[in-house]
Amino acid sequence: MADIQPSDIGTVYVTPAHLARLEYDARRLAATPHRPHHSILAGRHASRLRGRGLNFEEIRAYVPGDDLRHLDWKASSRVGHALVRSYTEERDRPALFVVDQRISMFYGTRRAMKSVVAVETAALGAWMSFQAGDRAGAVVFDDTRIDTVRPHRSRARVIATLGLMARSNQALHADTSTRANPAQLNAALRAALHLATHDYLVFVISDFLGADEQTLQLMRELASHNDVVAGLVYDPSARSMPNKGKIVVTEGELQVELDFGRKTVREPLGSMFDTRLAETVDRLKRCGVPLLVIDTEQPTVQQVARLLGHFSQRRV
Repeated sequence: MADIQPSDIGTVYVTPAHLARLEYDARRLAATPHRPHHSILAGRHASRLRGRGLNFEEIRAYVPGDDLRHLDWKASSRVGHALVRSYTEERDRPALFVVDQRISMFYGTRRAMKSVVAVETAALGAWMSFQAGDRAGAVVFDDTRIDTVRPHRSRARVIATLGLMARSNQALHADTSTRANPAQLNAALRAALHLATHDYLVFVISDFLGADEQTLQLMRELASHNDVVAGLVYDPSARSMPNKGKIVVTEGELQVELDFGRKTVREPLGSMFDTRLAETVDRLKRCGVPLLVIDTEQPTVQQVARLLGHFSQRRV
């Protein structure tokens, strides 16, 4: 595990305490006027995504304004007046957060590492699900392992999920001998398929390194019986490289220092990162699932609030 300094928390690494404090922010998000309560993470309200199951409640007399599709013709003919079948919406909605903590996520040129932003986003979602009375679980993966927490409706399960995410996050460090494993993304999606059986909210939060045609197929399989949202975490350097400063990038034992002050370094990297980002966005759009784009520059809470509100308004 990393030797974490206080200044590292929320920028380079997360801790269980840092993620626990996000419960307050999640409560504020749920109460924010500009975020419709029909948000994708609002578990106990009518969903703007896949229609939930309806539980039959009773047969009662028709009143003007009732949906004619709910008329019970057989019962009505027996009693001689119109009766309708009344339903209540099934409110329980398990949420599964698929969180990428591979070495490719241990990168950031602005406020925070991509790995930190991914975990903070998942933690906010887990707290919002818990506060709505829903079950929350996770699939947390790095380059060598995949850990799962089955969704459960309890504070203890949320805390356990946050602890798992924090441990995986703190295992990241620049001098690791672990090599990047792009194929692990698809392995994590297969693990999610085993857990998310029906009517789940599956939130995949990753930089989507290694996304390919199989990734699209797995996302579509998940979306066939669940609501799936892709959270693409990226660093602003993927769009515009800084014109000064140096960073060290690593892949396993190989480390390279990049000097952004040199045009011969900055321009080829900028073109490569921009192309990779555009290709990733295109692939995710082809999945047919909603896409939320989250950067490492702005505070995560502010981005989640804005994205959830914008997403809900688009799907009204």
